Amino acid sequence: MEHADWVLGFEDETWWSRLAQPNMNTWTEAKHPLKLMEKALEKDDPSPKALACYGLLVRWPVTEAEMKEEIWLRFVDGNPNSCLTEKFLAWCCEKLQAMGKPVLVLIWDHASWHISQSVRNWIREHNREVKKSGQGVRILKCLLPKKSPWLNPIEPMWIHGKRRVVEPEQVLSAQEIAERVCRTFDNPYEPHLTRSENVI
Repeated sequence: MEHADWVLGFEDETWWSRLAQPNMNTWTEAKHPLKLMEKALEKDDPSPKALACYGLLVRWPVTEAEMKEEIWLRFVDGNPNSCLTEKFLAWCCEKLQAMGKPVLVLIWDHASWHISQSVRNWIREHNREVKKSGQGVRILKCLLPKKSPWLNPIEPMWIHGKRRVVEPEQVLSAQEIAERVCRTFDNPYEPHLTRSENVI
């Protein structure tokens, strides 16, 4: 990267299901094959069947030849939307500001909540405030070509992560799923992001 103090961020969202099982291969004894059982929730289970999660794959140079890489995660209540996207970006910018990084080059797809007028306005106002105050992290957003998820390097990480947190036999609680995912990606567990009550 030409600007050594800038950060490259690949953003995406995924769902972590409590029931769906990923495709997997494993070595087992011939007489005792491992089978992923079909799961169902108990009738009195109050937790959702799946959890939505925002992720940012962050890369920045530490030397001319070496890049550091981390994945930052936040689970959310409900579906991804513009309000939650703005909150996730604000949280990422706070972390980057604490690291002394001035610019996030944000690369993401054409999800409706990425290209919404609300998010575009939020980024514009955020950048204006950063320029005016001289403090904070400016966001330079770049859209991936449509229908090209393979260009986002966080996508295969989701797949591998789902294989690492799988539980062959029992149904994990929503909290257990979230904590396993955070451990898998070496993230501290943070409270879920929630949308504002006045957002439609």
